Parts: sequence; C-alpha cells; structure tokens
Amino acid sequence: MTQEEARDFVKYSFYKVAPEWRQLPPEARERSKAEFAATLGEFTDRIDMSSYSLVGTRGDVDFMLWKVSRSLEAIDDLMAQLNRTELAGYLRTPHSYLAMTRRSPYVDDHRHEGQEGTTATMRIVGRKYLFVYPFVKTHDWYQQSQEERQRMMSEHFVIGHKYPDVKISTSYSFGLDDQEFVLGFETDHPGTFLDLVMDLRNSEARPYTERDTPIFTCLAKPVRECLDDLG
Repeated sequence: MTQEEARDFVKYSFYKVAPEWRQLPPEARERSKAEFAATLGEFTDRIDMSSYSLVGTRGDVDFMLWKVSRSLEAIDDLMAQLNRTELAGYLRTPHSYLAMTRRSPYVDDHRHEGQEGTTATMRIVGRKYLFVYPFVKTHDWYQQSQEERQRMMSEHFVIGHKYPDVKISTSYSFGLDDQEFVLGFETDHPGTFLDLVMDLRNSEARPYTERDTPIFTCLAKPVRECLDDLG
C-alpha cells in the first residue's frame, strides 16, 4: 500500500444550536435528536467518529464531531445526509476544519514505541478530554534549514515526553483549508495539558508560531448525550 493510499482525511465540525430549537415542543426536539443520531449511526462502517460536548467550555459552539475516514466522499455524504435532518435546520457551523494525515518529517531520527507521526493514519484514542486548535507557522519557519527545524522540533519531543498521558493527533491542511495544521490532544487530565502548553511556550520554536487559536476544550460524550446537552 502506498503512502497516498494509506492517508486519512480528518474533519472537525463544530455546531451551535439556534435558540428557536429549544422553544419547540419536547416531542419535536426528541424526534429531531433521534433522527440526527440515527443518521450518524449509518456511517460507522465508513467513518471513525467521536462526539464531544462544549456547552460548558465555549459560548460559540455546543458540540463537535471528529471524523476520520480514508474517503473524503464518505465525509461529504455524511454531511449531506445530516443537512437533510430536521435538527440541521436549527444548527450553525461556526468552525470547521479539514485536514489529512501524513508522516511527520521530524520523527526519522527520533522514534519510540507508539509515537505519533510515524504513520500516515490517525487513531482516535477516546480519552475523556480533547483539545483542538488550528495552527499556522510563520514564513520564517520554512526558510530555516531542515536541520535547524529538526533541532527545534527535537526540543518539542523532549518536552512532550514529560507528559506521556497526552496523546497528540497532528493533521495537515496545506492546500486544503485556511490553516496549515489542525492539532488534537487527548488526555484524561486537563491540568496536564495546561502544563504542557505552558512548557511549550518556553521552547525555541515558539516565536515561529503565527496563529494557534481558537482553542476548543471538548468533553467526550456519546452523541445522544451531546444532543441532550442542547436542551
């Protein structure tokens, strides 16, 4: 299998429900939630998917669907089917990120068991919390030699090893979407991720970060629980 055949498409879709939906009769809300969840269930054989609630962490989004699939067409089909549901008429998508997986160019000289970036596929671990943000490097970063970038990224690896319970999922958006990367961090301990981010602020590569916001704190929940959180 070639590297191109092995790559995954990655899609993060963030949703916000309109206040009008909460004014519907309870039976209408329940019907729309059941239809939406059933539609998602029809794609479990084509898309690896996980759902998250953000009603307690963000004001502009209520829930998020993290989708990983070998086929972009499968993701497109899913989104088209969701658009035909009753609930979709009350949903906005304030943030949406598309990316693909690929092997990291910085891990050839730095490998350990289970390391992210050694393959061109993505695996959702399923920990309690997921932190997601789009990421853009400065133009100056790409003017550095490969050796210089490798040196600075190796420092990142050393820092990351201090927080082994944080699993990073890196996907690449070059030519596909507005950002360059989308980073996802799974952990059971939010404080550990906070400490990791603070530690990375002191790294030599930090000045080469142009943008790493918005940042989303997501709580893993079954999709029906995410929908129940809407009201």
